[in-house]
Amino acid sequence: MPPSDQGGVPALPPNAQPLNPPFDGALKAQIDQAKQDLAQRLGVDVSTIEVVQVAAVTWPDGALGCPRPGMAYIQVLIDGLFVQLRAGDQLYNYHGDGQNPLFLCDAQFGPQV
Repeated sequence: MPPSDQGGVPALPPNAQPLNPPFDGALKAQIDQAKQDLAQRLGVDVSTIEVVQVAAVTWPDGALGCPRPGMAYIQVLIDGLFVQLRAGDQLYNYHGDGQNPLFLCDAQFGPQV
């Protein structure tokens, strides 16, 4: 199944470098946190959340690939992460800067920098 386009946000950044399991401890912890977050949002068991893809990316600015309307972002390249999760037949894109917890990227939950 090809990656989805959610809310006009590209599923996978063009400069993404796919990462494959096994993931190191820090990366695994970030993925597990994203899975927990999604399970809580959807009211489902975390075991039903599937990791579709994980990639190292360089975001073009402080929006981390998920700009919110009306927000201004620092204009600097930021190394980070992209994690795509699946719950049922729906795909969910999580973005991050590699330092802070990943966040669900949609129009409502983009970074507030």
